[in-house]
Amino acid sequence: MNVKSYTVEGMTCDGCRKSVEKQLLEVEGVERVDVDLENKKAEVHSHQSISIQKLQNSLSSKYQIKEIDQKNMSHDQNIFDHKVQEEQQSKFQQLRPLFLILCYLAVATVLLNYNRTNWDGAMLDFMGLFFIVFSFFKLLDLKGFPASFSMYDPLAKRLPAYGWMYPFIETVLGLCFLMRLFIPEALIITLIVLGITTIGVVKTLVDKRSIKCACLGTALNLPMTEATFIENAIMIVMAVFMLFSYF
Repeated sequence: MNVKSYTVEGMTCDGCRKSVEKQLLEVEGVERVDVDLENKKAEVHSHQSISIQKLQNSLSSKYQIKEIDQKNMSHDQNIFDHKVQEEQQSKFQQLRPLFLILCYLAVATVLLNYNRTNWDGAMLDFMGLFFIVFSFFKLLDLKGFPASFSMYDPLAKRLPAYGWMYPFIETVLGLCFLMRLFIPEALIITLIVLGITTIGVVKTLVDKRSIKCACLGTALNLPMTEATFIENAIMIVMAVFMLFSYF
């Protein structure tokens, strides 16, 4: 089976698409025709090679058919694949600081608890360190953080003062978890603030908006990706688990 791709100029509606398909199918040797109206393309399946002139003669004068250069298509596809690969590598490089910080927090949690017989407090230590470290990065640029945060957090968008307060809320929550103060209340507040933020993150990802993630403030250029959702989800799951253990 011989399969070739062509561009077809002159198609303006679905009726045109059907007309082109019908006319090309009437050419001797053509077995199947797939026409893409949106991209102005046609794929012709035949048992033998058919000249472009023969195909053109079968069409009404309003349609112009040209063969697509397969070499150029392959070249363009290779360029596209290369760009996608570069974007993926760039995204990983941008997210590298976030992954490193999470690894350091995990190691610090293990070091704090490895000599204890009971690891029940390990989650509280991780959550405490998480909030302290992440609030630190936000406080590095307290003036720029609220605007960046309001790009995706629903409450910060409606209440600008909340964006200014958020780093300090994280600091207080971190101290509560590390010092074992007001744990149930801190867990409930954690669920509320991270729940609100996660709603905004999910909406941003669904809408495929390309914005910066403010989880580490504005000092680091982090893109909004699924990693932000996973990071919030882990903290929410921990908070729910610890809350159940307290009641």
